[in-house]
Amino acid sequence: MTLKTGFLGYRFMGRAHANALSRLPMFFPDAPAVNREVLIGRDEDALGTAVDELGFDRYVTDWRDAIDEVDVLYNLGPNDLHPDPSITALENDVHVLSEKPLAHTLEAAERMAEAARESDATAGIAFNYRFVPAIQLARDLVASGELGEINHVRATYLQDWLVDPDAPWSWRNSAERAGSGALGDLGAHSIDLARFLLGDDVERVSGHLRTFVDERPVAEGGTGGIDAGDGSAVETREVTVDDAYTAQAEFAGGTMGLFEASRFATGHDNANTIELNGSKGSLRFDLERLNELEVLRADSRGFETVLVTDPDDPYLEHWWPPGHVIGWEHTFVHENYAFLSAIDGGTDYAPDFGDGLAVQRVLEAIQRSDRTGEWTTV
Repeated sequence: MTLKTGFLGYRFMGRAHANALSRLPMFFPDAPAVNREVLIGRDEDALGTAVDELGFDRYVTDWRDAIDEVDVLYNLGPNDLHPDPSITALENDVHVLSEKPLAHTLEAAERMAEAARESDATAGIAFNYRFVPAIQLARDLVASGELGEINHVRATYLQDWLVDPDAPWSWRNSAERAGSGALGDLGAHSIDLARFLLGDDVERVSGHLRTFVDERPVAEGGTGGIDAGDGSAVETREVTVDDAYTAQAEFAGGTMGLFEASRFATGHDNANTIELNGSKGSLRFDLERLNELEVLRADSRGFETVLVTDPDDPYLEHWWPPGHVIGWEHTFVHENYAFLSAIDGGTDYAPDFGDGLAVQRVLEAIQRSDRTGEWTTV
């Protein structure tokens, strides 16, 4: 059977997932067959170009016109567009892969998770960094007990694309549409990775959020709403989300956690790191060195850098000879392979909407802690 897919969204994540689907037949021949059926968006001119670039048969401008036509909905739109299309799809037993965070509010995330529980369809959330081979190896090391009892986890996700105060406003700067800023956009990944590696949930948090630029020009090339260079004012919009956050966390099993994310970390393009310290050893991962895992084992004098490219490493039998590294886009290939194979085989898929909801609860607790200035139970 060929699975008919529809994508809601065609920009950054649309390109990433379309590229992944195009790679599956060549490198994962046992993956189920997929047809890129319909692309969903609002801008007909942009859709007309994207439908050819991304390899889709056609496009529609209303997601309601696509639900009955597909087997799988990829919900890749802004966060406030995650709930209604995903819930409607699940009510019609259409499988859903939603980008993260699960929703823009906790209430919406809870509705999505409930719809997933009541549906016979598969509902996955796109935490693609779980599918980095080095992260899979890290998970195996923790689960096997090789690192002993995990005492500390610290995770940071640093970017700098908003340092310029004249960088234009987008939906990612809107609490109404995004729910949060660096917290949900980047911190969701860190929190999910910690949950995945530890196999444990965050129990309470102490959070601090900060917005560095309060308004941004609507049009690219604006000058912060002061002057456009010809004496005319530039339209601006208020930034209603955080630019950065930090959080302390305590996990149910007692592990201490430290989390940080920023879109104002000058000099960092995409620095996603996580470190675990255990009673017998430690490990460190840095996305900017995606093929490496630093491991400290018992009785070792220092960290060993392991190049995770051997055929017996997770997923790598499908790619190149040892030492020939893979890249960021391969995480989406692995993610789609796992998701579509679960649909085809009728098996459970993780991370699912339950995982997305667990992360959303932590995000909401961090926001609540920032407002109250107190430790807050998740």
